[in-house]
Amino acid sequence: MNRNAHASKKQTSKKSAPSERRRGKEEQAEFVKKCEEIIKGLQAHSWKDLEVGRKFRRNEKLDLITADSVIVGCDIGSVKHFIRAIDAQGRALTSKPFSFDNDEEGFKAAYDWMVGIAAQNDKTQIVLAMEPTGHYWFCFAAWCTSHGITVVQVNPYAVKATKEIQDNSQLKSDRKDPGVIAELAKNGNYSVPYIAEGTYASLRELELFRERVMEDRVRDNNRLCQEMDKYFPEYRRIYKDVDMVFSLAVLAKAPLPEDIVRIGEDGIRALWHSEKLRGRGYSKAAELLEKAKQSVGLRVGQVQARMSIQYLVRSIRDKDTCLAEIDDEITKLAKSIQYVDKLQAISGLGERIISGILSEIGDLTRFDDVKGIQKYSGLGLVSESSGKHNGETHISHRGRKRLRYWLYMGARSVVAHSREFAELHAYYTTRDENPLKKMQSLMVIACKLLRIIYVVLTKGVDYDPHKMLGDIVRPENTKNKAKGAAVA
Repeated sequence: MNRNAHASKKQTSKKSAPSERRRGKEEQAEFVKKCEEIIKGLQAHSWKDLEVGRKFRRNEKLDLITADSVIVGCDIGSVKHFIRAIDAQGRALTSKPFSFDNDEEGFKAAYDWMVGIAAQNDKTQIVLAMEPTGHYWFCFAAWCTSHGITVVQVNPYAVKATKEIQDNSQLKSDRKDPGVIAELAKNGNYSVPYIAEGTYASLRELELFRERVMEDRVRDNNRLCQEMDKYFPEYRRIYKDVDMVFSLAVLAKAPLPEDIVRIGEDGIRALWHSEKLRGRGYSKAAELLEKAKQSVGLRVGQVQARMSIQYLVRSIRDKDTCLAEIDDEITKLAKSIQYVDKLQAISGLGERIISGILSEIGDLTRFDDVKGIQKYSGLGLVSESSGKHNGETHISHRGRKRLRYWLYMGARSVVAHSREFAELHAYYTTRDENPLKKMQSLMVIACKLLRIIYVVLTKGVDYDPHKMLGDIVRPENTKNKAKGAAVA
């Protein structure tokens, strides 16, 4: 009896096995179909959709996160990334983070994982939140946007400040951070990343390239000064800047004192003449020869020093040629921006400063007003006040450092070359009530310059110095108007 029952049970299990496999295949096919439908319905929102022509504030940010959304937090690394997923109510949809490599195979694996999580939880949209880490996030963000995933950013300061909320621990790791990032995005504490396009993208890349070339040139120039201080210490008394064209022409052929003595004064002049140099530099030939004869520079390692100096001279000259080409291209691109020629009416605001400012700001249409750009540059005013204590007001310094640099350079230049800005600077630093320090005044003028640039480029109006000065609120004028009204 028991033997027969066991046999019948075994036969029943054999019959049910194919049906279970069939059911598993049907479920798998249904899951794949659901994933395909999700992929077809994915819609990526970029800064053009969310910020141009509308105000994308906190309420709008919260509206973007719906009940049909999967919020994926991503901690970006140089080689490996980590992601975790939550829903619109903050419930974790995964128990462990998913790691993937920073290549195409890794991106596809992460994409399949995110779509799978959405299918398992009956979601239709995916929002990927990431903490920008250097330049490593660019490729993954662009790849996800092209595949229908909305990409947003959270502020690293916010991640640092809220990392203890999740588990009451100071721990910070690649496995914990994705959950914190996703939670911040769910609560609307994010921004839409801006990736420059067209002319602005070219301008930004050229400005970065120029900055790197300039850094290398400064490094080469410092090394050249070091070599000359060792082997021809008197040389920098004649040429304070060893990278001048007359100086480089000599060092390219006669880098050491004995070389200069060998070619003589006529030989020095011939070097300059062969490179078609013009100006008052020829008068230093005799002094250069005299210093070379009396030099106390090192006499050891001269063969290697000669090679080093000539190499540095060639490197500096090559970088000068490259910088000239970059400047021409930057000027050409900047002139193609609408109304940019109207900015040259501001005395002291040259093409280099204008192109530098525009390359860092990018497309102006994504800002609702100039205050957004001021905050974006880190020139927004902040202070700490509590009770009877009123802290000192200062700029936030949280923003694009290079944009602050160009605005500061622009402020310095217009104060030096423009009568109306010089008058404004003098007023800010000498007024009776709350006089500003010189640096504070330059920061205020930089913000004023930013407002002028914004209005000129967005409305196409001409720069009016009288209107600019008339817009400044002066306490003495307000008092005079009040007295006149009282008399009347």
